[in-house]
Amino acid sequence: MNVYILVVDDEPDVEALFRQQFRRDLRAGRFQMEFAPSAPVAIERAVEVRDPSLILILSDINMPGMSGLDMLPKVRAERPDVPVIMITAYGDAETRRKAIERGAVGLLTKPIDFALLRQEIDTRLEQAA
Repeated sequence: MNVYILVVDDEPDVEALFRQQFRRDLRAGRFQMEFAPSAPVAIERAVEVRDPSLILILSDINMPGMSGLDMLPKVRAERPDVPVIMITAYGDAETRRKAIERGAVGLLTKPIDFALLRQEIDTRLEQAA
């Protein structure tokens, strides 16, 4: 089974960072990562990947146009089966509250703790197996 993780961020260097952090997993075929440069593209992609292989969406909050917080209820309406973790440079209580209220299962602050994220991905992989 091909398992996908969708990463949503307008910063072009995020893809290189994630690919480097998870290069062994990606090479071993444990999962695939797709990258969306904006919230509208992410919503479209989440709708297109219709089988249960989309196991996690990681989204930045601050993006031009539609923010990650604005995207959250839309993507959750389309794919209530797929957990969403928000990523932000501002991990204050108000941001966390808004993210959880709108359907996020968690909030990671930048710089990302990739060990913590790896645990989260491992949990999602076990649930998908």
